[in-house]
Amino acid sequence: MSFQPGIELVLEAFEGYWRKTPSVKRVVMRSLPEESTRAAALKRGEVDGAYFFNGPIAEDIRRTPGLTLTGIRTNGLFFLVFPEQWTPGSPWADVRVRRAASLAVDRATINASESLGFSAPTGGIVPRHQEFALAIPPDPYDEKKAKALLAEAGYPRGFDAGDFTPYPPYNGMGEAIANNFNAVGIKARVRIMERAAFLSAWRDKKLKNVFVGATGAAGNASTRIEPYATGKGVNSYGTIPEIESLFQRQLVELDRKKREDLLFQIQRLIAERVMFVPIWENGFIRAYGPRLEEPGLTLIPAFPYSGPLEDVRLKK
Repeated sequence: MSFQPGIELVLEAFEGYWRKTPSVKRVVMRSLPEESTRAAALKRGEVDGAYFFNGPIAEDIRRTPGLTLTGIRTNGLFFLVFPEQWTPGSPWADVRVRRAASLAVDRATINASESLGFSAPTGGIVPRHQEFALAIPPDPYDEKKAKALLAEAGYPRGFDAGDFTPYPPYNGMGEAIANNFNAVGIKARVRIMERAAFLSAWRDKKLKNVFVGATGAAGNASTRIEPYATGKGVNSYGTIPEIESLFQRQLVELDRKKREDLLFQIQRLIAERVMFVPIWENGFIRAYGPRLEEPGLTLIPAFPYSGPLEDVRLKK
């Protein structure tokens, strides 16, 4: 076994592993940050599997003979965050403006182009498969209604929304959403950030205007709501008293049905107040080459990577 931080990790199989003897005796995990580089390595047979492809590159891999493209719905969920909704006088402080933003997003088209249809548009911030999740359908794509709501809120010609920051490295999705915004009069300028800087700025409440948030945390509806919609949330810019009260009550509620009802109320309030604009439950795209008989990409539910590694098999 060897490890070069940021470059590669080499694993050697342990023949006496309690579960089973691994089929592959040596696994090399390489760090290839650029999507195009990962795709090229897979095409040339330099790697047998690779993770995280989107848009045109994913489509090109799908068309390449000998390569298999697959997607899986993980715990990952993307949503728009409006820090200025808590600032009086800001356009985003008006729920009609936030609803207009939601109606402006063409989730189906962006999903088809960026995620090849593997993602699942949603209206909730908790993945449907997690405990206590309330299934909320996404707002429909409706430019006409979005413009009408903006006019009703006092912005018949739209407004300058300033910087729009995608969640790195999903910049293609962010640019598509910004284009949707501009089409209804929400004038946004895409600002690209490096991932570590983005996450640090979000934690420190330095991201402004509107940005794409994302989380892949495990748990249930309570653990999903706390960081983003409660007063003590590490990534929360604000909350409302009713949600805070309901959240504290569900923390100490021992009756499962009553707790579920409280968490459902919170999720309805978040949706009704448009505290966030959910985009989709992420379809994480992976691909593998012709040497693999069992890539291990579907053996663990909602797990984006190969696993368990002892079950991965090469063709004989």
